[in-house]
Amino acid sequence: MTAVTVLLVDDHAVVRAGLRALLDSQPDIEVIAEAGTGEEAVDAVTAHRPRLVTMDLALGSGIDGVEAIRRIRQVDRDLPVLVFTTYDTDADVVRAIDAGAIGYLLKDSTPQEIFAAVRGAAAGQSVLSPPVASRLLQQMQRPEEALTPREAELLTLLARGMTNKELGKALFISEATVKTHLAHIYAKLGVDTRAAAVSVALRRQGIR
Repeated sequence: MTAVTVLLVDDHAVVRAGLRALLDSQPDIEVIAEAGTGEEAVDAVTAHRPRLVTMDLALGSGIDGVEAIRRIRQVDRDLPVLVFTTYDTDADVVRAIDAGAIGYLLKDSTPQEIFAAVRGAAAGQSVLSPPVASRLLQQMQRPEEALTPREAELLTLLARGMTNKELGKALFISEATVKTHLAHIYAKLGVDTRAAAVSVALRRQGIR
């Protein structure tokens, strides 16, 4: 049986050591390299040619995990990258998958879930951490979380770069009302910034 060779990418050495020890306990998984920054990760892909990369999203200074995924995919578009992180908002998931990640795993996953995710991702299967998959499914099933016509209109204008004042003038509402609508939009989309809201809406084809 050919082992799944893995490149671990995380800016915390202790986390890498723990994940290495866990993965190396399996006869069919072998950690062959580690990287503490996004830039190191891209170089390590070329140097070691792993079958799978596990990628944290927050990597301290330098490029973040999402940009690292994009660059790795430019080096090897067939190399699966499995996100392994503590961040679980819809916006983070969307950004990572959009960059080319094959799966999204949370760091509080059980060893069995981690092993299954690594094997599945290496085999080309899309993998989502159970809590993430469950929440996304619930959101799809809750019609009350769909944007109202006014919220969709505001988000469309927001994507054009309008300020709160400009949004208020365009929609004939006060800036306070604009802020209230934005708060509702952020909550429904599971984000906390304008850019993230627009990104998620675009992915959901919420903006025409």
